[in-house]
Amino acid sequence: MLPEEECVAEEETSGEQRSGKKLDHEKQYVGFATLPNQVHRKSVKKGFDFTLMVAGESGLGKSTLVNSLFLTDLYKDRKLLNAEERISQTVEILKHTVDIEEKGVKLKLTIVDTPGFGDAVNNTECWKPITDYIDQQFEQYFRDESGLNRKNIQDNRVHCCLYFISPFGHGLRPVDVEFMKALHEKVNIVPLIAKADCLIPSEIRKLKERIREEIDKFGIKVYQFPECDSDEDEEFKQQDRELKESAPFAVIGSNTVVEAKGQRVRGRLYPWGIVEVENQAHCDFVKLRNMLIRTHMHDLKDVTCDVHYENYRAQCIQQMTRLKQVRSKLTQDNRIESPIPILPLPTPDTETEKLIKMKDEELRRMQEMLQKMQQQMQDQ
Repeated sequence: MLPEEECVAEEETSGEQRSGKKLDHEKQYVGFATLPNQVHRKSVKKGFDFTLMVAGESGLGKSTLVNSLFLTDLYKDRKLLNAEERISQTVEILKHTVDIEEKGVKLKLTIVDTPGFGDAVNNTECWKPITDYIDQQFEQYFRDESGLNRKNIQDNRVHCCLYFISPFGHGLRPVDVEFMKALHEKVNIVPLIAKADCLIPSEIRKLKERIREEIDKFGIKVYQFPECDSDEDEEFKQQDRELKESAPFAVIGSNTVVEAKGQRVRGRLYPWGIVEVENQAHCDFVKLRNMLIRTHMHDLKDVTCDVHYENYRAQCIQQMTRLKQVRSKLTQDNRIESPIPILPLPTPDTETEKLIKMKDEELRRMQEMLQKMQQQMQDQ
C-alpha cells in the first residue's frame, strides 16, 4: 500500500471513531442541560418589571439619584413647589413608569415617589398613605391571583424602598425610626445617607456606625443581603463583603457632566474640586447601583413575594376564615327556636350589639368584594 493510501485509510478510521464516539455521547445525552437557556430566552422575551419606592424629606436629592441610577429623566414634567406650598402639602403617592432596554433585555421600571413626606411641622402618622399604598398593591395582586386570568397578572407590588436619611443630623430622627418600623414588615427597606458630599470621610464613617447602632437598638428590619453560596467565586464574595460593610450607603447624585483630569464624568463641581458620582473613593453610588440592579434585584423581588406578600396573604386568609366562622355562628344562633317568653327577653348589652354590627359590616364588605371579583371573571 502506498503512503498516500495509508494516510487516507488512517483518516477514515479516525473519522469513523470520532463519529462513533459522537453517537455514543448523543445516546447518553438527554437534553435537560438546555433548560437554563430555555428559561433565559423566555424571560428575555417576556421582559422584567421592578417597582422602586423612594422616601425621605424634600431636598435630599431623591429624584436626582433615581435619574443617575437608571440614566434617564423620570421627572420631566415635575413642578417645583415654593416654601409656602411645600409646608401645606400633604403626603402624595406619584408613580412614574418607564421602559428601559439594554442589550436586548427589557425592564419596566416603576418609581413610586412620596412628595410631602416629613415636610410638615406635625409629622404624626405621615407614613400612613405610604403603608396604605403598599397594602393596596398587595390586595390587588391577591385579587388577581384569586381570579381566572392568572397568566397575565401585573405585578405592581413595591419590591424595594430607598429611604433617604439627612446627613445634617446625628443619626436617625424620630420620624425616621417610626417610618421604618411601620414599613419594615411590608417592604425591603434600604437606608441611604443622602448628599454624602456634605460630609468628610471620617464623618461619614461615624454617621454610618451611629445609624447601624440605632437600627439594632430600635429593632428595625432593613433588607438583609443573602449569604453567598460556597461555590461562588472569590470576586463575588469580596463584592458581597464590601456591600455589607458599606451599608447604609452614602450616596451622591448628579445629572451634570463635568471634566475631570481630561475625562468627562458625572459629578458636582465645587471651588475646591470635583466630586465624581461613580468614583468609589467619593461615595457608595456604584455599590448601590450594583446591588440594586446587577446582583440583588432578583433577590429583592423574591423576598417581596416569598416573605412580605405571603405574610399579607396569610393575614387575609385568616381574617376571611374568622369572619366566616362568626357568620356561621350568628346564623346558627338565629335558627335556635325558643318558646314564646312570658316576660320580655333581656336586651343585649351595647358592646355585644356593636361587635355584631362590626362583624356584619365586615362580612358585607367581603361579600361585595367577592361579587366584584366574580363579575370581573364573568366579564373576562
